[in-house]
Amino acid sequence: MKDHALVLGGGGVAGIAWMTGLLFGLSEKNVNLRPTDLTIGTSAGATLAAQLGGKVSLKELFQRMANPSDQTREMTPDPRLLESFQKARSTFHATQDRAERTRQIGKWALETTTVAESERRKVVAARLPSHAWPENELLIVAVDAQSGETKAFDRNSHVDLVDAVAASCAVPGIWPAVTIHGRHYIDGGVRSAENADLAKGYARIVILSPLGTTLPRIGGGGLNEQIEILQQAGGKSYLVNPDSKSRRAIGLNPLSPDTRRPAAQAGRKQGQSIAPDLAAFWESPLVSATIG
Repeated sequence: MKDHALVLGGGGVAGIAWMTGLLFGLSEKNVNLRPTDLTIGTSAGATLAAQLGGKVSLKELFQRMANPSDQTREMTPDPRLLESFQKARSTFHATQDRAERTRQIGKWALETTTVAESERRKVVAARLPSHAWPENELLIVAVDAQSGETKAFDRNSHVDLVDAVAASCAVPGIWPAVTIHGRHYIDGGVRSAENADLAKGYARIVILSPLGTTLPRIGGGGLNEQIEILQQAGGKSYLVNPDSKSRRAIGLNPLSPDTRRPAAQAGRKQGQSIAPDLAAFWESPLVSATIG
């Protein structure tokens, strides 16, 4: 069994900021989760995961979230699309069959008019200091909008890293589906906000979940179910949800660029506070824990 895996979940630009701040706060207490044997990134987590294998320090990544002068340009979602997204969510959840629900979401995403794919790609590209796939094992999770199948891109997929991340971040009905090799891909959160079960076979799995249990998910499987899969395979998980201050900082619209600074700062403080417990899990004999 391989040892360490880090799972970074979805949660909009606020989620990127919170997880970045949390990892930076941990590093300030000498708890470093990079590099690891496997990193899995979904949606917001894909953006951060793509950067962790590079040479940019966590401090610099944190500053790119927390300091307005260092922040890259982000698009503010059209309020009409957000309203449509909220209405569509309840319709999708009425379908019990998960595969059929995923295909319905994909069909709806392809029929919805959003910003141009090329314009959205520029935003995602600007987020990433390096556009090269890292050497460590990295999975970027997306969903095929037409078939509903899960696609985990890696450095052997012959896919540009920016395109893989853009696909994983393509919130259906909010951002455009991403075209890769003639197929259209949408947010990996349609399968699951975390996709933690893809770390099956690893002994220690740290899961950062910006959505926690308070914010609505797109339509994928539950995290508790995935943690059970990991446990049945012999793995132990350490789940980090946003604490109360982080939840307030993330707010009700994690897609809003205005959440970056407060979410990064709250994540930093939370990371510092949980550092001793997480260090014990990461470095000592295996235990199971849920924090937040």
